[in-house]
Amino acid sequence: MALFSRDKDAGQDPLVGKPASFGIHRYLQGSANLFEENRLLKFAILGTLGVTAVLGMLLYTSGQNQRTVIVPFGSGGDLYVTGNSPSPQYLRTMTRNVVSLAGTYSAYSADRQFQELLSLAHPSAYNSLRDSLNAILDELASNPTLSIATYIRTDQPVTWTKTEIVVPVEKVRIIGGVIRKFRGNFRIGYAIDNGRFWLTRLSEEKFDAETH
Repeated sequence: MALFSRDKDAGQDPLVGKPASFGIHRYLQGSANLFEENRLLKFAILGTLGVTAVLGMLLYTSGQNQRTVIVPFGSGGDLYVTGNSPSPQYLRTMTRNVVSLAGTYSAYSADRQFQELLSLAHPSAYNSLRDSLNAILDELASNPTLSIATYIRTDQPVTWTKTEIVVPVEKVRIIGGVIRKFRGNFRIGYAIDNGRFWLTRLSEEKFDAETH
């Protein structure tokens, strides 16, 4: 009988026989514990978000400062891109190659060179650059003895910004044994994206009359 009596007592409400203040105290204690748990949970969430933001910033900074070493056209030297910022030597090397491909050609070499040049063209500039080069190919087809040689001038500086390179050049045009020389600028528009050099624009400007 004593055993059954204990089971009956165990199933009773623990507040039975207790003063009213005891129930209020237990309620307030439970609410305080719940509030404390919620506050700790909020701190944990905020801490996780903070760590995630810091890690994201570190990854972004690391990507921007990462140095990508690129050796275009089999060249050597101090050629690299940090983030999207190329080294001066990298720009000089790319400038020489672009001028060589676009400015020195003949009827026998132009098609191959222009295809290589188009491989550098940014998708947004590909069609316009291709049309310009095709016009030169048409001229060469009509004048198979025509050849062009272009040299970067050493008496004038090559200047560049983050999107453009201006190259002072001398162009020698030979057709049927007749030589003519001109001086002007090659203006090369470019972009660096994920360590890659893209050609966005190519034009000639300020070419003067024949020099002697």
